[in-house]
Amino acid sequence: MRLSAQQACVRFGRLDALGPIDLSVRAGECVVLLGPSGCGKSTLLAALAGLQAVASGKVQADATGGSAIPGVVFQEPNLMNWATAEDNVALPLALSGVEKDARLSRAQTALKRVGLANFSSAYPRTLSGGMRMRVALARALVNDPSSLLLDEPFAAIDELGRRALDDLVLEAKRDHHLAVLFVTHSVDEAVYLADRILVLSPRPGRIMAEIAVPNVPRDPAFLTSPAFADAAAAARRVLSAQLVAA
Repeated sequence: MRLSAQQACVRFGRLDALGPIDLSVRAGECVVLLGPSGCGKSTLLAALAGLQAVASGKVQADATGGSAIPGVVFQEPNLMNWATAEDNVALPLALSGVEKDARLSRAQTALKRVGLANFSSAYPRTLSGGMRMRVALARALVNDPSSLLLDEPFAAIDELGRRALDDLVLEAKRDHHLAVLFVTHSVDEAVYLADRILVLSPRPGRIMAEIAVPNVPRDPAFLTSPAFADAAAAARRVLSAQLVAA
């Protein structure tokens, strides 16, 4: 497994924020987390990224052919406004001590992967919101990670832009056999991206349901297919049941 959690719990003082929770994400698989606000989805991603300690249990990110440190894309692009797109993407390599020419070459390659080869010298203020998120995605991929963690990264992007960004995530997963864990509040986005959807309970978040999405091409036809409608309806039933129970 590239990403895993075993009986993982997170607490903030006396507040139980997450768990116990068990999950695994295999190489070449995208698992999407759905659930109410405050249920611990972002907390789980932070724990897997090594940014949040668990109170008990275990979380792990393994490497097979790439870096064990997951690539992470947050809700905001978190770019340095005074740096070019190229320098923003190269930042993880600079912090790792990679020589300048090598890191800039790798940054250029990463920008090309997200469709921004001609914007390497652009500053964040000159880029649209969707383009800034592409830079953030390129930065997450530049260190050749084995896994990718995404925390509602495209929520503020228009529908067409979001679909294009989702396609980039699927392309990266396929081409580099990444394990992907993606957080969203959008049922449609979850079904479009996921091999499996995990629905979390209200705090402390636990896995309430797992929904398998058929292994079919993710293209415009899928969005209007019975398979898409069935998976989306299943997810909405679980979420609606939580609202009734609350």
